[in-house]
This record gives sequence, structure tokens and C-alpha cells, in this order.
Amino acid sequence: MSEPLALYVHWPFCLAKCPYCDFNSHVRETIPQARFGAALRRELAFDAARLGRRPLRSIFFGGGTPSLMSPETVAALIEDATRFFDPAPDLEITLEANPTSVERGKLAAFREAGVNRVSLGIQSLNDEALRLLGREHSGTQALAALETARSLFERISFDLIYARPGQSLADWRAELDTALNLVSDHLSLYQLTIEPGTRFEALHRQGKIVLPDEELAAALYETTAEKAGEYGLLPYEVSNYARPGAESRHNLVYWRYQDYLGIGPGAHGRLTLGNELYATRRHRAPEPWAERVEREGHGNTQEILLSTDERAREALLMGLRLSEGIDAARFQARTGLALEDCLDPTIFSAALEENYLERTSERLRATPEGRLRLEALLGALVL
Repeated sequence: MSEPLALYVHWPFCLAKCPYCDFNSHVRETIPQARFGAALRRELAFDAARLGRRPLRSIFFGGGTPSLMSPETVAALIEDATRFFDPAPDLEITLEANPTSVERGKLAAFREAGVNRVSLGIQSLNDEALRLLGREHSGTQALAALETARSLFERISFDLIYARPGQSLADWRAELDTALNLVSDHLSLYQLTIEPGTRFEALHRQGKIVLPDEELAAALYETTAEKAGEYGLLPYEVSNYARPGAESRHNLVYWRYQDYLGIGPGAHGRLTLGNELYATRRHRAPEPWAERVEREGHGNTQEILLSTDERAREALLMGLRLSEGIDAARFQARTGLALEDCLDPTIFSAALEENYLERTSERLRATPEGRLRLEALLGALVL
């Protein structure tokens, strides 16, 4: 049986660039909808021709701000994908949207186009925090968008950012209570980090933005899991919480290190071609990407055969983010290596002893204590 596939579609345009964001997003006075819609469809057709009729388990429209796409383009891409590949009976089709009134008004059209799950980029329910984060919506607009989404979609997720400058533990508890009373089955809760090349990096360097210290950040993380648990949402990944069965099927493909096709400017992919695994990357800049697609049928700038060691390292870095951890048999089948052969033996032994990792005959997983220290742990553990 051919390797199942997840499809990621990148729409690179935004109304404004958020000061904390290092994603491949671009602001244009006018978005060339027809040109970029046609280029996405052409790139999808190019890859479908060489991949063959694989089972399709999910489609994810990300960005950028994909809710700025025309619903007609979304519908056409869904139709193409489900014609080129064999869609799962429960195919998950997610679209990211922001709570501005312009985007909120298009949600019904996206539902009609075939989207069955929406992820709202709310980031905060506090107006002062939203201004700090450079968001284009208010807390009132966020609540209105949630209400609209709940009337249209059975599956909804939204994002919040915590560990913001000046945020206290009590503030975060109160915001979480409000959010968790509104969420249906899934919530993504991200700790604010300072990313290179962003406006926040410059402000942080100048001392104009001060993040919570390590102790408070850890307390905020622990409170996040505690409060989510009170509402029946479990941490299935470091930053993602869901009711059992409501996990993002698309994102699980990444964390379980399975095949995914990424199309659009800057999109990445991991594709099995023949018996080998390749890392793919599209041209990052929107207009040069479109020119390349129009000229060659695709915007690929990189297609690298991954070595056994590279596959193992990537699978470890992704899989240990999951509460379920890494399935040892699947890891060996995907990488050609046994789990223990990829780990520093001294660090591995110490991590087991300190209860940061758990190892059974079937899988390796990070404990809640280990996930709290995951970044440092992975840096030392993975060879």
C-alpha cells in the first residue's frame, strides 16, 4: 500500500505583519487572487502526477492568512486534491482564519467550499494584549468570530499566546477560564518566544519588551495544562490540547513523522518517492514562486534525499513533542535505526533516572516533567 499523505497549502498574504511573527507572511496592498490561486492548482497537479493515487488523510490551509483567499480558490483546491488522491472517508479539511469582520463574513462560504474544521488565530481575549501583539481584531471581535464559527463548524480550534510581557499567573488563569468555556474540542496554547528577525527581537534587545522569567514561564505552562484538564482537554502535544478523539489529524502527521506535501511559497514537505524519503522546499518569496510555477509547473528550490541519520533526528525531534511519544517499531521502519542508537547513552540514562523520559518495549515518551524541559532535553539527548 502506498504511503498516506497530508496536504498543506500555504497562502502567504496577511493584512499586517505581527511583530512576533517569523512565518513566511507578506503584506500586499492588493492580493493577486487569480494568479496565486492558479499557481497553487498548477503546483498541486504537478506533484500529484509524480506521487500517484495515494490515500489523502487531511488538507490544511495555512499561512499567512488563508481566510484572505477567495472561497472559490479553496473549493477548487479541495476538488483537485480529492480528484488526484483517494480521500479518507473522514477527511479533515482545516482552514486558519483571523477574527476580523472581513474574514468572519467568509466563514460560511468556506464551509460551503468543503472546509470542515476551522482554526482561529485569536491569540488573546484581552484588548491591551492584542494591541501589544499587533493584532487587527479586538476581544469583542474574537468572541463574535467564535460564535460564528460554532454555528457553522463541528470542529473548531483557536490559538492563544501566553507568557506575554507583564502577564501574571492570575491574569492567565482568568483568560484561560474564559477561553475554555468557549472552546469546543481543541485549543493551541503557545508560549511567546522572541524570534530572530522580528520587530519583537529589536524591542527585546533594546529592553523595551521583557518576558516573564523562567520560573514564571514554567508556572504559566503548568497552569495551562492544569486548567485545560479541568475542562476535559488533554495535552496531546507540547502546545496543543484536545478532547480525546479531537486531536488535529493533520498536525499529528508532522509529529508522527509521516508523509506530507507542502505547496505554495516557502512550503516544506516530507515525501516518500520510490523507497527514499525526501525533504522538499518551495521558493519563499511569493512572486518569484509564482513565476517559477508558471514557467516550470512547480516552485521547488530544494529536494534533498534524507540520510538515515537525518530521518532519525527529525523523527526524534518531532515525536518527543507528543504525549504518546514515539512508537519504536514505526520509528525503525521509517528511519532504519533503533531508537537507542540515536540517543546519547549518558543523557538517556540520566533522563530516565530523573523521570524526564519513559521507555517501554513499544515506545519512548517524555513525561510531563520532561516536556517542561523539552528544548534543553532534546538539545542534549539527540545525537
